[in-house]
Amino acid sequence: MTQKPILIAQISDLHIKAPGSLAYGKVDTAKALERCVATLNALTPRPDLVVISGDLADTPSEEEYAHLARLLAPLQIPIVAIPGNHDSRELMRGCFPQPLFPAEGPLNQLQPVGDLDIVLLDSSVPGQPHGELDAATLQWLDAILSCSDQRPALLFLHHPPFRTGIGHMDRQNLRNAAEFATIVERYPWVRLIAAGHVHRATLTQFAGVPATICPAPNHAVALDLGGTLPPSFRVEPPALHLHAWFAGGSFGDLVTHQVPIGAFDGPHPFFGPDGKLL
Repeated sequence: MTQKPILIAQISDLHIKAPGSLAYGKVDTAKALERCVATLNALTPRPDLVVISGDLADTPSEEEYAHLARLLAPLQIPIVAIPGNHDSRELMRGCFPQPLFPAEGPLNQLQPVGDLDIVLLDSSVPGQPHGELDAATLQWLDAILSCSDQRPALLFLHHPPFRTGIGHMDRQNLRNAAEFATIVERYPWVRLIAAGHVHRATLTQFAGVPATICPAPNHAVALDLGGTLPPSFRVEPPALHLHAWFAGGSFGDLVTHQVPIGAFDGPHPFFGPDGKLL
């Protein structure tokens, strides 16, 4: 019998505003999150954990986080979250409390799930759009990975540590990516670097490790690789990432699926009752 994988769902960049408000006067991020929660609850098998990789709120404000909590209440899967550049650490502690949040400083967290370590890194810089992992966070990460007995680890942060080619977003990425890479390169049991911030599904390698950006449930940053547009967004099909960890072998296997958000026709069988292809 095949062992069930560990399933980690990642959603990102929720940008929840006060009730009745639209992001950028256009996007109903609350409705988008409602559809996302329904999609997550309908997944079979159900994920073991949902990671929210930043920008939970938009302004931010206590009202936005209270609205976020109401929208997430129907979710039937445990949640962990880290802040993005639109978030407030202090408001997240007070309005979106989690047992793993440290009492002060960056909201770095370690969440073991079976034989897998989920490591959440707070790359937010209060009052700034760009990201940085401060010295205490880098030391904490090094300590976590060095004493983990080589448990496979997935690292989540908001700001990508690599370029996407979208200029106005790349100016806001992780400023000290080289320091981050130095630590990642020491530990071959780091199996994934998973970010948000850009609202687009993206795949590359960072420090020899697969690295992804999670799409958003609401709107996407315009794919402007030529630098011809002002900073812009598009309303594209929403999606989330589902990271599936299959144990076995030296390190196991990790597969990331992009899951569309919404209700779609199917599933339909390929074969009829006679076993023949339809």
